[in-house]
Amino acid sequence: MKRIFLSLVLVLGALSLVNAQDRAIGLKFGDGTDISYQQMLGSSNRLELNLGLYGFDSHLYTVSGIYQWVWDLSQLSPGFKWYAGVGAQVGFFNYSSVSKFYTWVIGNVGIEYNFSNLPLQLALDVTPAIRLIPSGKEYGDAFYATEGLRLAVRYKF
Repeated sequence: MKRIFLSLVLVLGALSLVNAQDRAIGLKFGDGTDISYQQMLGSSNRLELNLGLYGFDSHLYTVSGIYQWVWDLSQLSPGFKWYAGVGAQVGFFNYSSVSKFYTWVIGNVGIEYNFSNLPLQLALDVTPAIRLIPSGKEYGDAFYATEGLRLAVRYKF
């Protein structure tokens, strides 16, 4: 877990050196909780990184990275955007002396609202996944929505 956290801190530090337009950091809530970071890479694309803890009884820790395309929905109301992306997630499960390492290919689609008078972003999204490792029926379904509908609250800077 310390290695994963240190890796995430190094990646976030490197991204903060990039001269980009927007950054946001906050929490993503669902079945578990993620620390979520977004870095704009251009006018219509960005990178989202998440460090998650899923279920205190299952001890599943995850790190994910998603490349997202962002589209303006200001015709609904100023501040609305929608996004879709693709990425990867790795996870480590440790429970009752059983440890497993997981990898997923993930997608992401959602809608967000950026307040004009506050540096705050609210987002709702869903992240379907295909598990790559381990594989086989004994590990359950290979395709599933990792967390169903999730709410993100981020501070923009």
